[in-house]
Amino acid sequence: MVTQLINTWTREPLEESSMTADHTWIWREMISAIDEKDLSKQKVLDFGCNQGGFLRLLFDQRPFAAGVGIDLAQKAVDIAEARKEGRPIDYRAVADLAELGETFDLAFSHEVIYLIEDLARHAAQIASVLKPGGNYYAVTCCHKDSPLWASWRPKIQAFSNINVPDHRVEDISSAFRRGGSRRRCQPFSGVGLHPVGRFERIFSKRR
Repeated sequence: MVTQLINTWTREPLEESSMTADHTWIWREMISAIDEKDLSKQKVLDFGCNQGGFLRLLFDQRPFAAGVGIDLAQKAVDIAEARKEGRPIDYRAVADLAELGETFDLAFSHEVIYLIEDLARHAAQIASVLKPGGNYYAVTCCHKDSPLWASWRPKIQAFSNINVPDHRVEDISSAFRRGGSRRRCQPFSGVGLHPVGRFERIFSKRR
């Protein structure tokens, strides 16, 4: 399990720098799917914020009172801080969620939970930082139940600076259930047009 900061998530600069553009369409769908519509009085956490694009987009679409984005990758957090342009967001390089010492009304993660080895610990930490009634939206398409995972996992591992676990959806759900959290798992698919460039770039050249 990663317990210290790293410089970047990936070994490939192109992959690191393209994540914001490649993920924006998914973030828009995530935002449209959440139950909360008015975030004006809410404090929001982005767990695994990378270069900060999700919180910037969320604030622009549904302004919140304050946001905190945390990530293991120091260089990504530095970029996120440089790009916030006056938005009420604090980006931090944090190796452990327990270090925050804060609570939140709402939390998000996108394509991060599949990289967490100790899911039970993560579930407990998320529960500890959420205010009563708060929701955690964790979105991933990277899991063992996907028919593409057997080919995706070694390719992701090849460019990742951390280990890539082999979780099923049930592993993730069970971790939160055992921790006493109410959970809802459902398929997530965008309805809008979206680019295919990221996967085309990364995976085609490794066949």
